[in-house]
Amino acid sequence: MDRYKGRYRVDSTRWATWDYGSNAAYFVTICTAKRIHWFGKVVKGQMVLSPLGQVAADCWEAIPSHFPFVVPDVFVVMPNHVHGIVVINKTDDRDVAMQEVSLPSVAMHGNRFGPQSKNLAAIVRGYKAGVSTYARRNKMVFAWQARYHDHIIRNGDAHKRIRNYILANPQNWGKG
Repeated sequence: MDRYKGRYRVDSTRWATWDYGSNAAYFVTICTAKRIHWFGKVVKGQMVLSPLGQVAADCWEAIPSHFPFVVPDVFVVMPNHVHGIVVINKTDDRDVAMQEVSLPSVAMHGNRFGPQSKNLAAIVRGYKAGVSTYARRNKMVFAWQARYHDHIIRNGDAHKRIRNYILANPQNWGKG
């Protein structure tokens, strides 16, 4: 790093001691570049999806078909961002995984550089690629913000609060 003297290094927003491939529930927010309203608009507290917004919803719903260890939870597509809960539940017994997802007791996990195709970053990368591919094929000048925000959901109360926030997001749009 002497070459750039630290000037171009962007610190990670990720929890350095957490393994993002670990079984856990993650609250994720992914924004469009420059917060442009590509996905539709909110009308009377309801999200009305544009064609690209519908693709954003379809791609979110398709995550488990690409990442079988992901258990679906709530999400919402907003005009310029997507909120959702991604639950990673790696198990051999898919029936048990679909019945009940236990939230993690957050402990210090070493950030192990295991398979980079089975972690939160890979899931978000795949999701973004799906939406971007559709936009490119349809000659849209669409782009995502380079990063995304995540939060490890630490207990049932936080999970309930975040689920309610996501579901209420369209009704709260524009209320500052």
